[in-house]
Amino acid sequence: MWREMTPPGMYDRVAASLPAGATVLDIGANIGLLSVLCARGAPAVRVIAAEPAPELFACLRLNLELHCATWEAECVAVADRPGELPFTYYPQAPGNSGLFADPVADREITRRYLTNTGLDPEDAAELTEGLHEGVAYRVPAVTVSELIRRHRVARVDLLKVDVERAELDVLRGVADEDWPRVDRVVAEAHDEGGRLAECARLLRSKGFEVTVSQDPLLTGTVLYEVEAGRPG
Repeated sequence: MWREMTPPGMYDRVAASLPAGATVLDIGANIGLLSVLCARGAPAVRVIAAEPAPELFACLRLNLELHCATWEAECVAVADRPGELPFTYYPQAPGNSGLFADPVADREITRRYLTNTGLDPEDAAELTEGLHEGVAYRVPAVTVSELIRRHRVARVDLLKVDVERAELDVLRGVADEDWPRVDRVVAEAHDEGGRLAECARLLRSKGFEVTVSQDPLLTGTVLYEVEAGRPG
């Protein structure tokens, strides 16, 4: 996770480009690394963070208190509709927790990442054994548009989405009238069931220029990075 925040990572790049006074919606905030990075890089940044796992939310709040001057946080999932949804938390791999957890696929992604770093395949298999044993519970869910209304957001300089297979649902939860408020989107997307292509199509339909790339250490996995910005 920290590697994504350092050069030449996508999150480092977008955080460095934020203007003073920017508003950041950190969806799937985890412990708040992206929020902290943005606060360090842009004076007077406002962070609105959403993280559904109570185990992570406590740490998120502490990091926001320590490092962000202006912030709000909600212990909620973000989806295409409000309500209550099933959630799987991985105590040994919290960054992979989510609404659509798939222990077999998640273990394979982690195993492939480790072997791409140069780790012996047998060692990678051993390290990932039991890593994705999950705890299931239910969490409250809201949409991006509901967060915009609750927190009276006039402009979203950066919408960050890292929600482990729920990225398309998050984007679908932005009402048509709210898309003009959004200047830039960065998302992790799983190329499963056409989800990656649909995310890119939706963003282009809202007037964004879209770039899809993959971290070299994720070669051979279904994980990709999506960056979308307004032309010009």
